[in-house]
Amino acid sequence: MATSRRDFLLTAAAGGALGLGFRRSPLVYAPQHRNEKLNILILGGTSFIGPYVVRNALEHGHTVALFNRGKTNPGLFPKVETLIGDRNNDLKSLEGRKWDIVIDISATDPNWVELSAKLLQNAVKRYLFISTRSVYFDTSRVPMTIDAQLCTRENTPVEAGKPLPYCLAKSISEGVVKKYFGDRTLIVRPSIVVGPGDLTDRFTYWPVRIERGGEVLAPGDGTDSVQFIDVRDLGEWTVRLVEQGTVGIYNALGPRTPRSFAELLHGIKAATTSECTFTWVDTDFLLQNQVRPYQEMPVWQPARNGKEGFARFDVSREVALGLTFRPLAVTTRDTLDFYHSQPSERQEKLRAGITAEREAEVLARWKARKAG
Repeated sequence: MATSRRDFLLTAAAGGALGLGFRRSPLVYAPQHRNEKLNILILGGTSFIGPYVVRNALEHGHTVALFNRGKTNPGLFPKVETLIGDRNNDLKSLEGRKWDIVIDISATDPNWVELSAKLLQNAVKRYLFISTRSVYFDTSRVPMTIDAQLCTRENTPVEAGKPLPYCLAKSISEGVVKKYFGDRTLIVRPSIVVGPGDLTDRFTYWPVRIERGGEVLAPGDGTDSVQFIDVRDLGEWTVRLVEQGTVGIYNALGPRTPRSFAELLHGIKAATTSECTFTWVDTDFLLQNQVRPYQEMPVWQPARNGKEGFARFDVSREVALGLTFRPLAVTTRDTLDFYHSQPSERQEKLRAGITAEREAEVLARWKARKAG
C-alpha cells in the first residue's frame, strides 16, 4: 500500500521522538484519524495563547475542558467545561477522567508539571507541553535546531533557596513530561509570541513607536536577524499537531527564512501611514550607553557573543508539519488595533522598549559622536 505524505510525516515525527531518548509508555497511543474529533484537556486556556488554542479546537469540532483557578477571564468560554483547581496543590477535579490529549499552556514551575503528568499519565494518550526557545543554553549554532544544548542544573547553577530561572524551569519541565509520557510526548518551543492580546509589549513597541512617527532609533546596522510567531499561528499549529497525532520536539518561530531587522522595521512602517525615519545606531555604542538588547530594543538580539543563532532557526521540519506564518502587515495592523482598544492609561506606558526621553538622549549622543 502506498504511503501518503501525511503518513510519512507522522512516522518521521514518531521516529524523531524515539531518537530523542523518549521511553515507551505502557499506555500506547496511535496517530489520530484525519477527521477524528478529540476530547482535549487544556491546563490554563484563558490568557493570551490559551484562548486561540481553545477557539481553534472548538472551531474544528473537538470537545474541550479547561483546568484553571477560575480567576483569569472566567467568563471567556461560558459553554466550555471548566474544572476548578490549583496546579500547586489541588488537582482533584481531574481525577477519574480521561482525555485524548492534555495541552499544558500554563506551566512555569516543574512541580506543577510533575503533579499533572503523574496524575494524567494513564488518563490521557498524549501530553503537549508548550515550552520556550529559552530552554536553549547555547544559541551560537547557525542554523539552530532542536538538538542544541539545553539549560541544565550543571550549566545553569542555582543557589539553594533561589527560584529557578525561566530557561531551567522550562527545560526541567520538559524532562518531567518525558519521564511520565515517554514517546507520547509532544513539546513545542515557541520564541517570543506576538499579536493581539499580548500584554508584554515586546513586539508592540515597534508598531506603536513607528506609528508615532519622527526619528526612530533603530538598533545595529539592520542586518541582525529576527524571528517570532504570531499567537494565532501558534494556536492554529498547536491544534493541527494535535489532530495529526504528532509527537516529538519542535520549535515554533518564523518566518522560515529569517528576516533582517531592517526588513522588520520597514515592513511595519509599510503597514502604517507613518512617515517616520530610521537612524541606525551602532551596536557597540548602544551597549556602551546601556541600551539593552531585547529590553530597551525589544526582539532585537545582536548576532554575537554566543547569540549568532538566536534568530536563525531552521524550521523546515515544522513547516512540513503545517506551521504557517501570517504576513507581517497583518500582525502589525492587528497588534495596533488591539493596542488602541486598551484604556488610555494602559496605552500611555508600554511595558517594553526605550522611553521617548531616553531615545532622544541616545540619538543626540550618537549624532554628537559622529559629528566629532
